[in-house]
Amino acid sequence: MSTASDLNIENTNIKAASGVTLDEQQKTLVGSVLDLFAGRPSLKKLQLWEDDGVFEDPITKAVGRKQYEPQWYGLQAAFSEIERLHHEVTSGGNPIAMDLRTRYVVKGIGKEQTIDSKIMIFYDKATGKITKVEDKWDGKLPDSSFQNAFRKINAVTVPKMVGVPKNDEEDAKKGNQ
Repeated sequence: MSTASDLNIENTNIKAASGVTLDEQQKTLVGSVLDLFAGRPSLKKLQLWEDDGVFEDPITKAVGRKQYEPQWYGLQAAFSEIERLHHEVTSGGNPIAMDLRTRYVVKGIGKEQTIDSKIMIFYDKATGKITKVEDKWDGKLPDSSFQNAFRKINAVTVPKMVGVPKNDEEDAKKGNQ
């Protein structure tokens, strides 16, 4: 498995609740996910994900690399500022559980939004790769068929609007590591 320094992971100071310990693999996964939520994606960091991995939050359910990668790159396009206000790993199991508070400023209109999330990082211990990340705003994911239909539409349309770099050179030109 790659290390945090191999992947240029910026978030290496992982805060954990009292009594929670993480091994190096888990720290790398948590640091990479924190980078993604900060709008700092890269192809290298996304190689920590299984090709058929899933990203789920209240507005999308992205299944597979072609759907989840644009979700992360889309943060750069949608927000002029992303500031992590707090994070704390609350469980070092599988899934890894983390509380996250993030402030976003929407590009163009300057609207500010703070989101409190419960992040669940599921991973394959054998490969060390992420299989699923759930971002539960206020601890919840939608459970209505209407909301789930919207989430699936979003997962399909965002990739049509957000380009994902094809290689490390293109990634670097976008300012990603």
